[in-house]
Amino acid sequence: MKIPKKLSKKIPKKIIEDFKKEVGNVPESKLKKLFVDLEKSYDDSKVEPGESVGLISAESLGEPGTQMTLDTKHFAGFSEMDLSSGLPRVIEVLDGRKTIKTPSMEIYLKSPYNKGKDVKKLALSIKELKLEDVSSEFLISVVDSVIEVILNPAKLKEFHLKSSDVEKTIKKSTKGIVVQLKDDKLILKIKTKDESLNFIYKIKEKLKKTYISGIKGIRQVLPVKVDGEFVIKTSGINLAGVLQLKFVDTERTYSNDLYEVAEVLGVEAVRQLIITEASKVFESQGISVNVRHFMLVADTMTHSGKVKGITRYGIVSEKASVLARASFETPIKHIIEASLLGEKDKLNSVIENVMLNQPVPVGTGLPGLVTKIK
Repeated sequence: MKIPKKLSKKIPKKIIEDFKKEVGNVPESKLKKLFVDLEKSYDDSKVEPGESVGLISAESLGEPGTQMTLDTKHFAGFSEMDLSSGLPRVIEVLDGRKTIKTPSMEIYLKSPYNKGKDVKKLALSIKELKLEDVSSEFLISVVDSVIEVILNPAKLKEFHLKSSDVEKTIKKSTKGIVVQLKDDKLILKIKTKDESLNFIYKIKEKLKKTYISGIKGIRQVLPVKVDGEFVIKTSGINLAGVLQLKFVDTERTYSNDLYEVAEVLGVEAVRQLIITEASKVFESQGISVNVRHFMLVADTMTHSGKVKGITRYGIVSEKASVLARASFETPIKHIIEASLLGEKDKLNSVIENVMLNQPVPVGTGLPGLVTKIK
């Protein structure tokens, strides 16, 4: 298919590539009409110069956002596998929350594992395993200052571990304790002067949380089939650790935590994550919002090179206008600070002019004349 030169210069490559995929093999006579339609659609989709894109985006996201439900997606049989959706998730994303309610990952696999080969085994190898997960009982002997850990053979078999593997790991991660293995029983003798029951109990509780295998932070795993391929969904996150695994498709695997993605993959990846996560929530609620509104919000949150939420601590704190800062939570604080410092408000933006009942200076993208013509 030959794209006319005029069209290829005018329309972005991505749109032309998508157009070729959608159209396929079409007779020459129909192709010309399609090119005309493509050019018209592209011209119609452009924003008029000076358009108040910020106001339109705020309205386009704010109004349908009020219709959202307080939703949570639950995976049957896994109490830890709840995922925040609906309004709570949108607030998490747009506020740029550092601690999110349900951190999770979608781990895509390379062939042949994405077709189902050893997928359960791989999922279990990713899950963070602690000593309490492979033990059936913890016993304390106060007289001998001994803790006995009775290992669960069925659990060890499920996670492809041996009793000796657990023994080695415990020896490496504990100090001041003599570790012995007898059949499926770990005997831990404490070598300290403090042999009180309270001290031994604290050590027992600490031992329960001792890391044995898997990737730290991944609390639960669930292999599911999505669009004909197997994907491992997780509760808990560790993007850096997961991306090092050989069987993982590193280009598509992602975490829903903005700050982790920023640290591992950079600010461009976070920008895309904000767009993906926000639009996914709106779609799941059956609300249709143009992706360009999400793009504008994502650009605003990440333009400085760091993630900044739309809160009084994030992008609102950077506003030059006193009245704009005061309009967004804690007004008294901002007005007192401004009066003490003798700040001036030049009324350049939307909010402060609305507050003073003045015309709003929209269309800031338009060029202005440097000098007045007599």
